[in-house]
Amino acid sequence: MIRLLLFLIMLVISTLTSLLYGQNTELPEKITVSGKILSEKNEAVSNAIVYLVHSSNQELAKTETTDETGKFIFQNVSKGSYLIKIGENGKTRYTGQPFDADQNLELSSVILSAEVQNLDEVVITKTKPYIERQDGKMILNVESSIGATGSSAFEVLEKAPGVNVDNNDNISLRGKGGLLVQIDGKAVQMSGTNLANYLRGMPSGNIEKIEFITNPGSKYDASGSAIINIKMKKDKRKGTNGSISTTYGQGKYPKSNNSLSLNHRNKDVNIFGNYSFAYREGFNDLALNRRFYDNGNFTGAYVQDNFLKMNFRNHIGKIGADFYANKRHTFGIVANAVSNKFNPTGKNDSDVYDETNSKASRFQTSNNSYDNWHNHSVNLNHKFAIDTLGTEWTTDFDYANYGNETEQNFKTRYFDLNNAEFQDPYFLYGDIAGDLDIYSLKTDFVKTLNNIKVETGLKTSYVKADNNLKFYDVSTGIPVFDPTKSNHFIYKENINAAYINASKQFGKWNAYLGFRVENTNITGEQRVNNTSFKNNYTQLFPSGFLSYTFNDKNSLEFNYSRRISRPSYDQLNPFKFFLDPTTYREGNPYLKPQTTHSFEVTHIFNQKIYTTLTFSRTTDNITQVIAPSEEDLQLTVQTNKNLNTADIYGLFMIVPFEITKWWNTTNSVNAYYGSYSGTVANTTLENQGNFTFNCNSVSNFKIGNGYSAEFTGNYRAREVYAFMDVDPIWYINLGFQKKFKNSTLKLAVNDVFYTNKTIADTEFTDYKEHFKVTRDTRVATVSYTYNFGSNSNPQRRRAGGAEDIKQRAGSSNG
Repeated sequence: MIRLLLFLIMLVISTLTSLLYGQNTELPEKITVSGKILSEKNEAVSNAIVYLVHSSNQELAKTETTDETGKFIFQNVSKGSYLIKIGENGKTRYTGQPFDADQNLELSSVILSAEVQNLDEVVITKTKPYIERQDGKMILNVESSIGATGSSAFEVLEKAPGVNVDNNDNISLRGKGGLLVQIDGKAVQMSGTNLANYLRGMPSGNIEKIEFITNPGSKYDASGSAIINIKMKKDKRKGTNGSISTTYGQGKYPKSNNSLSLNHRNKDVNIFGNYSFAYREGFNDLALNRRFYDNGNFTGAYVQDNFLKMNFRNHIGKIGADFYANKRHTFGIVANAVSNKFNPTGKNDSDVYDETNSKASRFQTSNNSYDNWHNHSVNLNHKFAIDTLGTEWTTDFDYANYGNETEQNFKTRYFDLNNAEFQDPYFLYGDIAGDLDIYSLKTDFVKTLNNIKVETGLKTSYVKADNNLKFYDVSTGIPVFDPTKSNHFIYKENINAAYINASKQFGKWNAYLGFRVENTNITGEQRVNNTSFKNNYTQLFPSGFLSYTFNDKNSLEFNYSRRISRPSYDQLNPFKFFLDPTTYREGNPYLKPQTTHSFEVTHIFNQKIYTTLTFSRTTDNITQVIAPSEEDLQLTVQTNKNLNTADIYGLFMIVPFEITKWWNTTNSVNAYYGSYSGTVANTTLENQGNFTFNCNSVSNFKIGNGYSAEFTGNYRAREVYAFMDVDPIWYINLGFQKKFKNSTLKLAVNDVFYTNKTIADTEFTDYKEHFKVTRDTRVATVSYTYNFGSNSNPQRRRAGGAEDIKQRAGSSNG
């Protein structure tokens, strides 16, 4: 029924749109107009706003900004007569002579007089919307959110429209798991809890925006059912500039983020660096009721409370430089370093019930661990601008290392109903070391031939993961090596890829087609039991995009891609991480990669309202499950298994409103039906799932005199995800802001009513579990940021600051 309903909705939208706006008048063939802006000293003027205007009626056709070489390019321009205007501080400071454009045209360089050459200081008064859409991507402008103040990257993601985070820290987007998370376009080689801990140590104040790419093109790596790309702030203002910020938050425990950013830029070089330190205390309170059965007959239960407190001490440093050798060649280097230390301390209280459902005994486990996670990376890059029409060749080399040293100490004591110990305590010590090296080399080439933009490239990568886990029974005071819990796992992976894309705009149509081929070679070795495995495969990943512009206000997009989600290295690592004597987490070296076919149809109205219908089918879907152990039914294992299929039918809408001049709101609705099939732990699903939705509303209020406020509400309906049934969740966030000349003061209160708690049920054959997860989500935060330097006005344009202007003006010329 749900499938039929979604199909009918898609059919009705397409039919009505065609009837209302379907006049099929072909537009003229599109061309390219380019040029360059220089100062009186013949120096490039970057970040200038350039307007392409129809000379006949002075109507705006397109808007662009100049790059670091002073160059601008207007693409997909209809043939006609135009002129160029250059703006500064909201005023027109230069107007050129009319010219006829009947083929690709490169204009003579514009030489600006001294009074208007500092155009990199153009003031943009329009604030970026919290949510916007560009080139098939949903973009979350973190800088525009008061509510994101003082939080971490992980907490920002938790509140993003269409994003769900389960009780095991697995992130899904619009019902799809197996995502690829990137930082500035570089993949983060972690998943689950490890990825969550990494993102929890990353201050939101360092983030410019987050891109959600649900159907990536072939130039992207094929990994991940979708891509979440976190883009960090980078200052492109000339001169020496910087900012410093400090944040303090208080929930049940304190939290603090502090950062310093410096940047120096001139015509020859751009040098940048930043450092941040985050100290965050938090907790995870997990209440469990586990019931065991034998052929439907109740055999016993555990009623448990797991309280885990964590204190993160996260250092992040970044330094880099871009060297502009000449007009054609740019060289860059970027180095990153991250250190994340945290000491989890936990206490587990468990009541044991017998087959009569009577309390028989209890046990108590304490956890004192020491974790040191670190990584460093370096990127070398080169860009060769072959001509002024967009032909370029880029090359990137990357090296990254991830490492961790962990000590785990578990102490378990057993008590009878009289609170007396009835057996010897059990002490377990774990010495866990992990090391991951990543090497990557890629090159990309872009060329426009006969108005067809062609992109092609090659990439090769090599990964080696070495995880050595040693557990000892220290109950007697003498460490005894336990081979049943220990493991030394070595994993190697080599991926070779090639792609080609072609795109062209003809009339009202814009088409893109791409193909990517990836060859994967992997080996795994478990040295404890001397077992190994090998696998290699080659797969093709097509992608396509087709759009049609009906008129200035209506357009339709069709999108398709095939993706692969390979198991992460910790998902494959078959070590056991013990939470208490009855529960452990274990990797699965026999996990298969999942593949996803994804289709989208998007209607765009007035460049503001976006409606997307989606369908995706994932085979061998990787799903995290908590199920009875195959070795002992009284033990519970958290691991990953492959389901047969997962089908997602979805409707996603973004609807902004300007209620008054001082009150605007951005609203999103994500509704979908998930259907899962497969067998895990002797339990078979056959099209199991439900229709669910979540709503997000962000209201911004301009109070005046530099004051503003923000209100965010989020509601997530009940969801059946494979074997798990999750109760509804809702929460409200508030934020206030005051802008001064060179600084900003913010106050935010998240989860005001402390309702952001996960309650769910899991059921397998002969096993049922009910759990509730509570975290330190109600937090009051105050943040202060000060900008300094030769261009310290915080409202001055940063990279991409005119994107909202481009988005509005770009449609006026089809």
